Amino acid sequence: MTVIVRDLRPGTGADVEAFARVRRLALPYLVSTPESVAHTIAHAHPDAHFRPLVAELDGEIVGTAQVGIAHDSTEPGQGYLNVYVDPRRTGHGAGSLLVRVAEEHLATHGATTLFTWVLDEPANRAFAERHGYRPSRSAHFLGLDLANGALPPLRTPPPGVELRTAADFADDPRPMFVLDAETTADEPSDVPVEFTDYDAWIAETWQHPLLDHALTSVVLVDGRPAAFSAAYTDGATWYASAMTGTARAFRGRGLAKLAKNDSLHRARAAGYTDAVTGNDAGNGPMLAINKWFGYEIRATEVRHVRRLG
Repeated sequence: MTVIVRDLRPGTGADVEAFARVRRLALPYLVSTPESVAHTIAHAHPDAHFRPLVAELDGEIVGTAQVGIAHDSTEPGQGYLNVYVDPRRTGHGAGSLLVRVAEEHLATHGATTLFTWVLDEPANRAFAERHGYRPSRSAHFLGLDLANGALPPLRTPPPGVELRTAADFADDPRPMFVLDAETTADEPSDVPVEFTDYDAWIAETWQHPLLDHALTSVVLVDGRPAAFSAAYTDGATWYASAMTGTARAFRGRGLAKLAKNDSLHRARAAGYTDAVTGNDAGNGPMLAINKWFGYEIRATEVRHVRRLG
């Protein structure tokens, strides 16, 4: 059996569909569609040097890698490679070859520190460590049976507080950009991120095909966006909380719960049956909120790091 690694051909529907399929098989808690894969490739920032790779085993795509530079990080030289192999097709060297090609690409573009997410399972962690990666922080994937689960009842917002949706900001999304930038900057992470490019955010985030503007809930306090819960959907059954956050000046008032509960109730009414989300293992407040909703941990990933040179 022969394994080769090559660049994904974005104009080839079969390539894009296989890329999304492998990701779903390897990590079903990440919502991925051919449209979302194609969008990410088309709108990647030039400074990210984004390179999607596929591994073929005798002509069949069995592995993928998302590779790039964290151009929006406050620290230079941060690279990432996230490798996924079809669980039914492991043991043929596809993962190792993807790692090698990805590392060569990142080193060429100035990366000095490489980050990768690895499922917290013995074989996966051993694979990462054999390639020189060492464990860092961890994160959980959580799931909720949206069709049959008992969501907390909706509550009436207090005076001065209003529930809206992202669709209400279609004419001017900048207030959503400001809120997203502030909350993302405060997320626990090995790679600190700072959103400063509004046009890039519009292309990469606001216009992302998975982002459901009608199901993304926004809490306004005295007319100002104060909290939100962003909804990713696959148009069929899967609903994912892409980001839930509150502006610093409004934290501690239960606004994130208000936004997420509103979004979950409307997602269930729209026919979505499976809800997923992800949390840094050290983000106690958000883990507590998700437990309150009835989410349960389904899997854990461990971020691994390798220093070059």
